[in-house]
Amino acid sequence: MGIAEITQQELVIAARIITYGNAASPALTAQIREEIETLWNEPGTWINIHDYYLQVVFRISAEYRPELTDIDIYQNLDPHNNYFRIEEFAHGNISFVDGIGCNSGYFKLENLYAGSTTAAHEFGHTLGLTHPEIVDIRGKGSPGIMYPRGTLVDPQYQYESDKPAGTKGGTLYPIHRRVSDEDIQLLKLHKKDFAQGRAIIGDFTNIWHPNHAEIDTLDYLY
Repeated sequence: MGIAEITQQELVIAARIITYGNAASPALTAQIREEIETLWNEPGTWINIHDYYLQVVFRISAEYRPELTDIDIYQNLDPHNNYFRIEEFAHGNISFVDGIGCNSGYFKLENLYAGSTTAAHEFGHTLGLTHPEIVDIRGKGSPGIMYPRGTLVDPQYQYESDKPAGTKGGTLYPIHRRVSDEDIQLLKLHKKDFAQGRAIIGDFTNIWHPNHAEIDTLDYLY
């Protein structure tokens, strides 16, 4: 989730990443911020809005908030804010967000190694992007940021290039994902209603997550 704002020659998408949980830290929060901002700015995409060509620029800030409470999140009214609990254990053994176009989620620490692209991928979900329907992209080159784990890719993009496609080691190694111009276009920013030059991207879910190591199921989500 974030705010898109039209300036003189730019369409700036501003968002704030707020982390909490036992595995969160200032250094990890800074790494997540840098990964998201760097990857989403790589395409340098220009779009046409109201007959003006604007470059899409992502400006991501971040805060480590260990004292964050459920009430702080439930009462949030700032569309810049995206809340992520970070823990060593996650039910399902994977990081996730709370919907397509949301502002909250849960990150598994193991998924957040430097260069993993996990944070940038999940950020795409918060902006409204889904996984592509076709997840066999052999022969089509570098994988876009929204391809999920398990996607079939050319050997050089696998965990192990010498493994047969679809076997252990023979699927997408997430470090090879990159944000493409097509990913930016799929945000359909030109269809937003820029009242007074601003528009909200995504929606409020404002879900506070408990530590999964302390609960048996994900029933609290339903």
